[in-house]
Amino acid sequence: MVAETWQRIFARWGWTVTTVAGEGRVDHVLPGLALGASEPPLMDHVADALVGADLVVVENLCTIPLNLPAARVVARVLAGRPAILHHHDPAWQRAAHAAVTELPPTDRAWRHVTINRLTELQMRDRGIDATTIYNGFDLDRPAGDRTITRAALGVAAAERLLLHPVRAIPRKDVPAAVALAEELHATYWLVGPAEDGYDAELARVLAKARCRVIHRASPGSMDDAYAAADAVAFPSTWEGFGNPPIEAAIHRRPVAVGPYPVAAELRALGFRWFDPALPKTLDAFLRHPDGALHDHNEALASRHFGLQRVRDDLACLLHEAGWMR
Repeated sequence: MVAETWQRIFARWGWTVTTVAGEGRVDHVLPGLALGASEPPLMDHVADALVGADLVVVENLCTIPLNLPAARVVARVLAGRPAILHHHDPAWQRAAHAAVTELPPTDRAWRHVTINRLTELQMRDRGIDATTIYNGFDLDRPAGDRTITRAALGVAAAERLLLHPVRAIPRKDVPAAVALAEELHATYWLVGPAEDGYDAELARVLAKARCRVIHRASPGSMDDAYAAADAVAFPSTWEGFGNPPIEAAIHRRPVAVGPYPVAAELRALGFRWFDPALPKTLDAFLRHPDGALHDHNEALASRHFGLQRVRDDLACLLHEAGWMR
């Protein structure tokens, strides 16, 4: 989503955007860039894919060591060339990768961009200057179809529906979301699949749930999913950013947000979110909704996370580096 947003911005400015990845629908497929690749790409192949590029944006490859050999190759090819290293998940923020200290690489010709100020400060502590550009969101999303989506899910008109719009992995804290649904006497709806070996634990958690459980993707779009929901659960213990609280604001849904560090950074902007550990406050709101809360959160989302703000921040970065046409 973030990469696509940047692509659209560059295209709007008149840049020709060429995409390169290890797999998928891109202009240049270099299998050695893919997760789990047995061999990294050859330097010549990477260089050939970047011929004619005035600027290269590297999305997280040189940040989290999921394909460390490929990151090394790309860093060597980009030495001395204008590049933006866009950082989502630094190695030191994941216990499994904390021993890896060679990422991110750096070069005087490059600029580093983080998606939160926490990471920006952590990079500064490591001698790397970075700029934070928060994720951007389309503020003109379709409203979504509540009636059709709830009917497709088999959810009654008077039934409370708590949406958990995440993949099922440990840090998303599915047990806390289920517990919140139980306290709210709501149906728990998890839209994402189990990943990272979480299948058995997820099955155990859902089997013990004392509430109705729906585990399936949205029958329509995610706009429809938010429209169908009465509230949103996001009790994560760690997120590099965490899009659902902002999406909930755009869709005017109350959201219960966990105490992950970047949430505190976003909450400091003034968002009024509920605490998953205090279900009675969310229950009271659902019984007596207050449109002023939605007006407040929606206005903050528009001010801080609209696409125009991303365009402005990115333009400032390019001007400072001397790269803006």
